Amino acid sequence: MKNFDTTKWILYPFLFLLTLAVLIPILNLLALSLSDPLKVHELNGLSIFPAGFSLINYKVLLSNPLVTKSIFNTFLITTVGTLLNLLLTSMMAYILAKTTFVGKRLVVIFLIVIMVFEPGLIPEYLLVKDLGLLNTYASVILYKAINIYYLFILMRFFQEVPDSILEAARIDGAGHFRIYTKIMLPLSKPGLATMGLFYGVYHWNEYFRATIYITDPAKWPLQVVLRQFVVQRDNTAILGAQNLLSYEQVASLDFTSLQAGTIIIAMIPLLILYPLILKFYAKGALEGGVKD
Repeated sequence: MKNFDTTKWILYPFLFLLTLAVLIPILNLLALSLSDPLKVHELNGLSIFPAGFSLINYKVLLSNPLVTKSIFNTFLITTVGTLLNLLLTSMMAYILAKTTFVGKRLVVIFLIVIMVFEPGLIPEYLLVKDLGLLNTYASVILYKAINIYYLFILMRFFQEVPDSILEAARIDGAGHFRIYTKIMLPLSKPGLATMGLFYGVYHWNEYFRATIYITDPAKWPLQVVLRQFVVQRDNTAILGAQNLLSYEQVASLDFTSLQAGTIIIAMIPLLILYPLILKFYAKGALEGGVKD
């Protein structure tokens, strides 16, 4: 008779309830966004199926140039920012993890000091202003181009690469650039995927500095438009000032379901990204790299 595993009977129900706690709010927002505006009042906080079916909320959202432009801005900032973050962070992680140079210890101490004692917002704003980056995409893309905390995590991944592989490459005549591109990056895919996910989520959700540095609504990312509508209840952020809808259409809309639709649009790319990134979380990424 097999031993009774009490751990599974405790863990599985707990994980199931935890999954429901995460899924139900998302499904409730989706149901709100897809419901007929005249039947939204039939839903409650636990409803996961729409009352009726209507795409009017998404038609309204995607017909507003401010919303569509903000989606493009967010994709631009997230893509360029994440690629730049990964490039600079991985290059610095390789230098600190796998090379030796005079003053390396002082550089690491300096990085730790920067991580612990960050400058305030006012000096940061003055620097952005002096560089002429106000009201530009670069003002939010270049912020924390290298996150020190993420840098140390990636250094740990690089340190796991056996030095014997690098020595063999040097004997074959490989320089630092070739070792970095042909050996370190391919063998550190789980670490790079992790950092890419962290950086990507940060750029996608960033709104605070965008509200400070970017004053042109045409350059706003989606999160700023979402905040204007959901938090500040600025209806023009969604409906626009161009009279895209008739008075009757505006009167028939339910702004709660519009807010839900805006949140769903902001969530969809991240929900798609997570499963794509998870495949890189493979164990034994270095297995077979060193042969006996």
